[in-house]
Amino acid sequence: MIMVTGGAGFIGSNLQAALASRGQETVVVDWLGSDGKWRNLAAHPPSQVVAPEQLDGFLAMEPPLEAIVHLGAVSATTATDADETWRTNVALSQRIWDWCARRGVRLLYASSAATYGDGARGFDDDGSIAHLSALRPLNLYGWTKNAFDLWAARLLEAGGARPPQWAGLKFFNVYGPNEYHKGGMISVVKVKHDEVAAGGPARLFKADQPGMADGAQRRDFIWVGDVVDVMLWLLDTPAVSGLFNVGTGQARTYLDLAHAVCDAAGAPRRVEFIDLPEKLRGQYQSFTEARTERLRAAGYPGQFTPLEEGIRRYVQDFLASGEPYL
Repeated sequence: MIMVTGGAGFIGSNLQAALASRGQETVVVDWLGSDGKWRNLAAHPPSQVVAPEQLDGFLAMEPPLEAIVHLGAVSATTATDADETWRTNVALSQRIWDWCARRGVRLLYASSAATYGDGARGFDDDGSIAHLSALRPLNLYGWTKNAFDLWAARLLEAGGARPPQWAGLKFFNVYGPNEYHKGGMISVVKVKHDEVAAGGPARLFKADQPGMADGAQRRDFIWVGDVVDVMLWLLDTPAVSGLFNVGTGQARTYLDLAHAVCDAAGAPRRVEFIDLPEKLRGQYQSFTEARTERLRAAGYPGQFTPLEEGIRRYVQDFLASGEPYL
């Protein structure tokens, strides 16, 4: 049995779908709420749903888990409640790590490209204490994700108890179906599709970096199916542990993205540039690009979906199909 925390969320429900297609028994830890989030699981329900506040009690019963994929988090880059974000992103992750180490259960957990901050120190998924200590995330979310990576690195260096397999996954800009509950954190692809589908232009933020053209900001955008493939490979390859970037390794401009959305929607390439909101100034990553050498060196064989194909698939197979859920 595999547990997926945050399993009704965006990446979690895509993983749940893949595990269900394998006939894998699963437990999802999440709140389903009353806003339709359950639809993320409708076509591939788990064996059991556990509310997050009941997780410690559930684990105390020592369920027969072979692995935990810990994706549940306060994931908003605009989060401001530092106590709640620390409790969820750090303290809970520490408890899950300790439980897995005691019980001999494998653990995959979500880190984030937000740990890299403005990218001035690069995007190397070096898991050493020295490297992680030098990173300067731009927001509370990224800081807590790096704090847990650093806690794990210190524990490992000290010879502390560890799960038989552990892997921290630094997700870059993930897009795809089942993200519709995410509000302000929904992917740029979905937002641009909605603007274009309504007959308007795709609206992009003006560049806030000196000498950078509007729309030239670049991010490493990755199709959610590729993210799931990396996690499945790790679950199938228990000898591999480490901290790994999960991105394509190729940054693309926001203008490329906007044009791909227009093309997939069969709309003219109309783009309008707007000012960056005040609340994002100083917290906005204008460039991200995963280094993937460590993942490849560990043996990962998969190929990443080109941006245009991923957007075509998302727009035509989901957003414009009448059935947006996986």
